[in-house]
Amino acid sequence: MHSTAPLQVLIIEDEPVTARNLQHILQEIDPAITVAAILPGVAESVNWLQQHPAACQLIFMDIRLTDGLSFEIFGQTRVEQPVIFVTAYNDYALQAFKANGIDYVLKPYDAEEISQALQKFRRFAGNGPAAGAREQVLQLMKMLQQEQPAYKQSFLVHFREKLLPLEAAQIAWFYTANEVVQACTFEHRQYTIDFTLEQLQQQLDPQLFFRANRQFIIQRRAVQEVNFFFNGRLLVRTLPEATEKILISKARVPAFKAWMNN
Repeated sequence: MHSTAPLQVLIIEDEPVTARNLQHILQEIDPAITVAAILPGVAESVNWLQQHPAACQLIFMDIRLTDGLSFEIFGQTRVEQPVIFVTAYNDYALQAFKANGIDYVLKPYDAEEISQALQKFRRFAGNGPAAGAREQVLQLMKMLQQEQPAYKQSFLVHFREKLLPLEAAQIAWFYTANEVVQACTFEHRQYTIDFTLEQLQQQLDPQLFFRANRQFIIQRRAVQEVNFFFNGRLLVRTLPEATEKILISKARVPAFKAWMNN
């Protein structure tokens, strides 16, 4: 499985733990593989690819990023490298393209499936980008955008001795601490939610909710102001006020701005 020359891989994935897991699996499969960069969103990826057009030979690309579908990258810059898409959804549309040189793997990652995808890449590596691959990807983007994802609209939450329905639109922010997730409503009521932030990030409408950092998911209507903070970070103030500072890392700032401007 080892290549004759080190393989440079670009990972486009908005969840740091998931990206590191993929990097670990890749380097277990072949220690000669190096990761050129890990990028969290569409805007960062477009910028990096424009500045480093030949810095990698293969891209692992999550489909649904915080600031949009990763297919949007292809509409904003030229991608010459083969792409292996990564998704938590078994999108039917992807299956039609797998036979045409565009591969995909499902989350959670399976080392054997990733190994097979790498083998497929190496079989076709000398042939350059598949003919018409860019057009196929853009067509696939249109198909997936036409789908209406069934984002979560409500939660059943425990309140005293009852279960109450809580609409997602009523939630200002989600916060996790000690592996417990709390949802805070605009009325400043807090409820325990039986999901992790990673699960919520996949289930909530990305137009309304943004993964600010490892502890917070915030709703657009809750954002009252955004202040500059140390080291290129942003401090988000919400109403109701959060239990801790909500900081956007320097790397996440472009995705946050794109979300707020959308």
